[in-house]
Amino acid sequence: MTATTPGAQVLPFRGAKPSLAPLMALVAPGLNAVNRVILDRMQSEVALIPELAGHLIAGGGKRLRPMLTLGSAAALDYAGDRHHRLAAAVEFIHTATLLHDDVVDGSDLRRGRATANVIWGNGASVLVGDFLFSRAFELMVEDGSLKVLKILSRASAVIAEGEVAQLTAQRVVETTEERYLAIIAAKTAALFAAACQIAAVVAERGPAIEDALAAYGRNLGIAFQLVDDAIDYVSDSATMGKDRGDDFRDGKVTLPVILAHARGDAAARRFWARAMRGEANGPDALAEAIARLDETGAIADTLARARLYGSRALDALAILPDNPARAALAETVAFAIDRAH
Repeated sequence: MTATTPGAQVLPFRGAKPSLAPLMALVAPGLNAVNRVILDRMQSEVALIPELAGHLIAGGGKRLRPMLTLGSAAALDYAGDRHHRLAAAVEFIHTATLLHDDVVDGSDLRRGRATANVIWGNGASVLVGDFLFSRAFELMVEDGSLKVLKILSRASAVIAEGEVAQLTAQRVVETTEERYLAIIAAKTAALFAAACQIAAVVAERGPAIEDALAAYGRNLGIAFQLVDDAIDYVSDSATMGKDRGDDFRDGKVTLPVILAHARGDAAARRFWARAMRGEANGPDALAEAIARLDETGAIADTLARARLYGSRALDALAILPDNPARAALAETVAFAIDRAH
């Protein structure tokens, strides 16, 4: 499939609702091995460390990023086991960034549970996040591949840059769409890309396959984040594990806000400026925000852009062997998009 317009569609799967089930079934044995590595490496003589890390790691996440490592390896018919430890490293990097993000954002809910910073405090959350980063780098070094180490360490640096960029853009309603896409490409998509690319490295499949899997992960990650941005205004805590409008109340200038602000009249732009500064973020303001998003088509167009990036992710898979693993990776793209419906 070739994507040429923002309205490009992602695989329909013949009317069936797309699911992560094929990918989960495909990688189940490998994911069990990854979980054993995670449980082993988050242990410490300092009891607070496994207690706090375990709270988040066991908090209901799908393990999507390590599953992408495993699924990408399966698509390449890789028969070794190096990717198990590397997938655990990917999950540790992701978990560490979540701990730090919740402190920065002042979040009190993740996946429907109290965040670690609410229970144990900001200091403990930051330090345990640092511990998990260190464990991730131990696993990378133990693997022995300088290329893998370069990919994952670079991804870690890019994620941090993206988080800082997002912080500087917070409440800045004039943020451009271009800058916002660069932020989410860094803070979200970089780890998706790295998680997929390292599978090609351990499978020794060469630069073309590495680049294709990195492109798949990067575009999937951007699509995933754009759908999250839209869902924040149309979902609820039962579905997303966080309250509707959390991004709005936090003054996060996401793509729906950027589009609505750019398309609105003077009154609308004043509203968005006040809302992002935190001067209007109660229930009535959220209702007004949702109405303004609807009238400008901002949610629909955010999802259209997500479909475009999803189609690019599918295009990147074309170079891979046609097998059940590739099909599962393709359906993962459709699942990511379909979460908004």
